[in-house]
Amino acid sequence: MEASEALKLLEQAGAVRRGHFVLSSGLHSAVYVQCAQVLQHPEQAARLAAALVEKAGWKGVEAVVAPALGGIVWGYEVARQLGARALFVERDADGRFELRRGFQLRRGERVLVAEDVLTTGGSTRETLEVARASGAEVVGVAALVDRSGGRATLNVPTWALVRLNLETYPAEECPQCHAGLPVEKPGSRR
Repeated sequence: MEASEALKLLEQAGAVRRGHFVLSSGLHSAVYVQCAQVLQHPEQAARLAAALVEKAGWKGVEAVVAPALGGIVWGYEVARQLGARALFVERDADGRFELRRGFQLRRGERVLVAEDVLTTGGSTRETLEVARASGAEVVGVAALVDRSGGRATLNVPTWALVRLNLETYPAEECPQCHAGLPVEKPGSRR
């Protein structure tokens, strides 16, 4: 599957929205990508994950770890495609990611971090830190969409099925704010 076909699936599912949004990172954008809209369809999730797994050619991945909430379905499907375990990190009372629900990574276990949408890479970096703190060997990041156009630096091999170069702005520099457009905050951190 080419990136253009994957993008078409996202658009058909209503996963790509236009307007004025505050992203989970706190940045503003005229485009919001809500992968849950396409991932709610298991057959589409399977097609998209299979395409990325084929493109990346990962070998020997033992576990896939995703940040809650948005990355869980994507991470599960990538893990299923790889025959690996699927785990997720979630925020504790202080807002830091941690493995909960009895999830554990073994020292030296080959781990892939899965993220539905990369913007700044903040949640992904936090997930990488949790995996490394467990002693796991992080082999890379698997993103459905990289909306940073490749600018998010994670210091590990990073694969994305779809790369978009979507502008983001701090609130004080946001053209939509200056135009007085109403803002939506659809992300996971409210």
